Amino acid sequence: MPIEYRFASTKDKALFNQVDEDVFDEAISAVSLHQFLTDERHHIVVAIDEGHIVGFVSAVDYFHPDKPHELWLNEVGVAATWRQHGIASRLLTMMFDHGRSLGCQEAWVLTEPDNLAANRLYRSVAEAAETSPMTTVVHRFRLS
Repeated sequence: MPIEYRFASTKDKALFNQVDEDVFDEAISAVSLHQFLTDERHHIVVAIDEGHIVGFVSAVDYFHPDKPHELWLNEVGVAATWRQHGIASRLLTMMFDHGRSLGCQEAWVLTEPDNLAANRLYRSVAEAAETSPMTTVVHRFRLS
């Protein structure tokens, strides 16, 4: 049976109980999943094999008073047993097409310079017109 690709909606909540190991970084919170799936600016496309999520790409579309509508790619995850099968590329292509349909003029993602797999993936996608190698400083602020 071929891999099924689709955008997840609130109808798919139960599907997130069937996720292959190492697809997501942490356990899925039912409350956070509900908030994510009901927020029209949050998007997630999943790859499904025999009822199990084996990969995903999540993104947020946003705009700012002085910038065009953009799509920020939050995360890409594929189960180790399914890597190197083109799943991440297909998921990204679907998300880029979705971003275009929303009126986004650009999509972007951050990753570390030493994350070779991620950098190879992003460079391989046709839309990756520009790569800016840089060191990024992340400042985290605890709010609770």
